[in-house]
Amino acid sequence: MMDPGGRAQAGESSSQLFAQNSSLEYDGLFPQLFTSMPSLNEAASYLAQTTSYITGCFSDYSVESTSEESEHSLLREQELVTFASGWNGRQLASNRLSFSESSASHGSSSNETDAAPAVDEITRDSAGSSSANTDALVVSNYMGSNGISMFQSLVERARRTVRGSVDDIGWLQRYPGLPPVEDGTEKFTKILDDIRHGIHTLPKSVVYLLVPGLFSNHGPMYFVNTKTSLSKMGLACHIAKIHSEASVEKNAREIKEYIEEIYWGAKKRVLILGHSKGGIDSAAALSLYWPELKDKVAGLAVAQSPYGGSPVASDILREGQLGDYVSLRKLMEILICKVIKGDMRALEDLTYEKRKEFLTRHQLPRELPVVSFHTEAGITPAVMATLSHVAHAELPSFLAGQPAKLPVVMPLGAAMAACARLLQVRYGEKSDGLVTRRDAEVPGSVVVRPTRKLDHAWMVYSTLSENPSEVDASKVCEALLTLLVEVGENKRQGV
Repeated sequence: MMDPGGRAQAGESSSQLFAQNSSLEYDGLFPQLFTSMPSLNEAASYLAQTTSYITGCFSDYSVESTSEESEHSLLREQELVTFASGWNGRQLASNRLSFSESSASHGSSSNETDAAPAVDEITRDSAGSSSANTDALVVSNYMGSNGISMFQSLVERARRTVRGSVDDIGWLQRYPGLPPVEDGTEKFTKILDDIRHGIHTLPKSVVYLLVPGLFSNHGPMYFVNTKTSLSKMGLACHIAKIHSEASVEKNAREIKEYIEEIYWGAKKRVLILGHSKGGIDSAAALSLYWPELKDKVAGLAVAQSPYGGSPVASDILREGQLGDYVSLRKLMEILICKVIKGDMRALEDLTYEKRKEFLTRHQLPRELPVVSFHTEAGITPAVMATLSHVAHAELPSFLAGQPAKLPVVMPLGAAMAACARLLQVRYGEKSDGLVTRRDAEVPGSVVVRPTRKLDHAWMVYSTLSENPSEVDASKVCEALLTLLVEVGENKRQGV
């Protein structure tokens, strides 16, 4: 047994050594530099606390070490845990330094009595007391696991932000078990050339149903030119009056009822042309209700439809993307739900996640004739100056006769060109501004891939600067329906 004097001397030596090591380990020059600057003291404390987290993240407990090294490691962990649990770095250094000075300069019994518990605590830690060391190791491991979890979360968020939809674009072309597509561009080009020369072959034995896309309820001119053109040829044509801002499944049910109403009224089968989300709504109706509709539908043509999903919708709604940084997700929710009284699921159903979920459960029947059509938007200065005719504004007439109509135009071409450029720069994908070409091809369909630069809005809205040497959107729609009729005949004949 050591006498009280010896114990006091050991206390002095241990306290001085502990204070010296602690000063070098935590403080260095910080107390001398930051004494008069509390904000920098807090920053240094936060930095030391962060260091303890990182130390816990990268601690390797599987490496064998000597008992002395293990005791020293556990002592350091205990100190780091104590420091991170609420101690301020400056207060800890000050207390240890004052304790060391008082023990070195004075040898009174009162100082010996105060120093003895500290020495006993350090000695118990150095000797490897099971309860204290175990608690320190558990807390340190807990902090380490939290640090690793936080780090992994940051890495995953950064990965999602950088990659965006790069892993999703074109997923249908990589999905196993789906039927291949057939290129029908050459046939389409020949049909379109015949139409330009006045050769129209669409039969009157069917009814033509045009299904508009998202926000069509707020564009009165949507599909109007196409319907007018087909009606002038004596063909029965209708534009489906659906709530375009509703979910896919809700619109699918309405389209099913629309088809049944047309069939029972006209006693003719229905040929469907859906644009953008309208193509997805139509395909969903045929997938979900095919047993009831198979004798009533002659075929389906989808034009510029994000059948596999849209990177624009996905990047707006996916966490870690544009919607997080500029509140775009919240703005779209206000626009769709509050302003136009729609359903946010209308946009959610166009994301890759929702399309994968739906298509893995509901696929189009193989016997259904299907034609897919997709384009690439131009990004030239001429396109940026294009104005699209979306509505009419009636002006009061002060003279006898009908009120004057003023066309309402919007720079949709410029908006589509900007989006197409963004998708090309970020993903290296060609698109019409909203839908990439690879996502617009329905498996098992006859695909039309024209080389002419056409944006997403051109198919349904006329422009004020139409080129008379080029065919307009109504003729393109007529050519698509004509090709669909031929595909249906070939399927029936087993060609």
